[in-house]
Amino acid sequence: MPLRGLCWLVCCRQGFSLLARDHGEKEEEESFELRNQDEHTHTGRGQLEVTLSQPTRTANGTPCLSGVPEEKRSLITQRSKMTMDEDNEVLVKGWLLREVQGGWLRQRRFWFVLTTDSLDYYSGPDRDARRLGTLVLTSLCSVLWPDKHTYKQTGYWSLTVYGRKHCYRLFTKHYNEAVHWACAVQKVIDSKASVETPTQLLIRDIEENKFNPEVVEHIYEHNPILRYTQSPLYAPLLPFPYGSLHHTHMAGKGYTSIREEAVRLFNCLQQLESAREPIPLIQGILQTCLDLRPLRDELYCQLIKQTSVTNSHVQTQNPQLRYWQLLTCMSCTFLPSCSILKYLRFHLKRVQSLSVDPEVESYASFIAQALEKTRGRECVPSWEEIQGLMGRQEILCTVHYPGPGCCQIPITSHTTANEVVRKMAERLGLQDSRNTFALFEQNACWEKAIGGSTIIADVITRFENLSAKDPDSDCQCRLCFKLYCLLDTENISTDSIEYLFLYEQCHEMVVRGQLPACEDDLLSLAALRLQCLLGDFSALSPYPPLEQLFPAEVVEARALLAPVDPPGCPSFPGGLLAGTLWGHKRRQEQDQRLRARLREEGAVVMSAILERWKALAGYSRRDSMAAYLTIARQWSGFGCTLYEVDFYISSTGSFSQKLWLGVAASCVSLYRQGEAEALESLPIGQICSYGVSDSNTFRITAGDRDLLFETSKLTEIMQLMNAYFSATRRQLGKDDCISMETNPKLHPSLLELPSHPV
Repeated sequence: MPLRGLCWLVCCRQGFSLLARDHGEKEEEESFELRNQDEHTHTGRGQLEVTLSQPTRTANGTPCLSGVPEEKRSLITQRSKMTMDEDNEVLVKGWLLREVQGGWLRQRRFWFVLTTDSLDYYSGPDRDARRLGTLVLTSLCSVLWPDKHTYKQTGYWSLTVYGRKHCYRLFTKHYNEAVHWACAVQKVIDSKASVETPTQLLIRDIEENKFNPEVVEHIYEHNPILRYTQSPLYAPLLPFPYGSLHHTHMAGKGYTSIREEAVRLFNCLQQLESAREPIPLIQGILQTCLDLRPLRDELYCQLIKQTSVTNSHVQTQNPQLRYWQLLTCMSCTFLPSCSILKYLRFHLKRVQSLSVDPEVESYASFIAQALEKTRGRECVPSWEEIQGLMGRQEILCTVHYPGPGCCQIPITSHTTANEVVRKMAERLGLQDSRNTFALFEQNACWEKAIGGSTIIADVITRFENLSAKDPDSDCQCRLCFKLYCLLDTENISTDSIEYLFLYEQCHEMVVRGQLPACEDDLLSLAALRLQCLLGDFSALSPYPPLEQLFPAEVVEARALLAPVDPPGCPSFPGGLLAGTLWGHKRRQEQDQRLRARLREEGAVVMSAILERWKALAGYSRRDSMAAYLTIARQWSGFGCTLYEVDFYISSTGSFSQKLWLGVAASCVSLYRQGEAEALESLPIGQICSYGVSDSNTFRITAGDRDLLFETSKLTEIMQLMNAYFSATRRQLGKDDCISMETNPKLHPSLLELPSHPV
């Protein structure tokens, strides 16, 4: 019975503690003392000292030495004793709980002392207390600060100190106490001189003696750490802070610590030598460097080490081409820091001067040229790109254009979208067009313009990743070369491929429902499309499905006009359960009737299109395209690009929802979806500034009016307006047509797209 009562008391005590913690009960204020540097007392403590006064009690579980012989036990006790009052470098001292491994207690109470060199803990505060552990503090140590998540779980504020061999996870009931300890430890770490590894010191020696080949060769001969090895690496070549990555956003990717990942990288490098298929391993190494930026310099140093040669081994040494292939991929993906870049360039020149293998010289020359062009990549190279880099070759990129055509364009790891657009325009004879072109990411469901400075290799990698996630998907992505800024649609020759572009892109707008027209015109456009594709009507001619000829929204609107429920539909039967079951069954019947109505309306529309197609007998392909564009040009907004706007409000107080924002060469207009007349139109000459004012809000200022649009297409709208203004400036030949200075009134958004005064 007493035991049961004791358990009840402990449980209640724990429950009250948790209740107080969850409801924010004010903590008991601890007392501490801060002393300035000038306020020395007789104890001689310095500036960082914080003396924490807490109720004293017996230490909770002193480490047991029962398994140690008596002579050794006394020797350990004598060696670990320390007179703390005689140490003038004590900064902070006090009781803390430390997480321990083993035993039935997870946390044990120790007396901690922070000095200018270490964090020590003792069995108690007495003069003859035993020192139980020491964590030496260097510039590579790190501190994990207190967080609420741990407090809610354990009821304690925790801080973690990471050292080379040890990790102290400390706990206290008081937040202020945890912060004081963390601040003090961090200040000691910051005061330490930077640690330099032997590799860094040798790199500095090589840099200082790079014009003295004899000294450089002597350094390489007498320092194996700079040369190729088949032995494993037990520590990084560069200094990295101690500590885990479990508390960062990289924890979900399985990374442990930077130092451990650096050693793993070298193990992966050595696996390359015997790997039958190196590309997956190379992609994994590059992905690690993409995720963990500090490892890029480390990998460069490891690759330089594994590709180094010396005078005495130059004739017999295996060139290790796999390392050169990975170094080639690295040089086209990431740039190292300035100091490592200098070392890498020196290494390449040295290898070219010493190596007798022409393939190694070719790799070194290729890497040196790549370093001049490389900038940050968003993705690691694709399978095809790595295969090309291993052979130092370009890769072929398939670029489609409106209609069934496509081109194969050779690209490198540095080719941008603007360069591909220029090559496509030259190949198709469009370099003299007054209109501008762009590349688009496109599939059956959506398309998006690609920024001119985007690296095409990154886009291809994204396509490869999407295809790997859903290999059975019919919506495969592709690159498409299309008209972008329509500056002149009247003077395009009907014999040119540009005219075909205009026709095909106009038809895409019709099918998407972005060309406001009456139903009669839409039927005529669909019939002209069939005449253009298939020629004169034939009952045996297979024609495309309706959704490729006619807007699906119009067919759905026709189907919804008819009542879904037939006349005399019975009401719900009584009872809650019966009503629920009847409602579910009724919804299923309504869906079936709606699908039947859609099929009926689709058949009616297709029949009307076929009748009009028969009347077009004798029309040539060119005549059909001309008639198609003639009908489309009846809309005043022909040639503009439409973007869906979720919400619109003007400075006059008017607002609306679900609109189209039309961006054209002459004006920016607002349309209700499906309506041909613009609600509001702003000539380009009246626009004072435009840009992003919030994470999803676009603003246009025209005179004394401000128009705000809420849309998810911020980047695309900004790119297109910039392109229109830039094209207009080029054609007018006036540098003052648009000033690209940032408007201080409109702040850049999270997308870093500044507003632009015009």
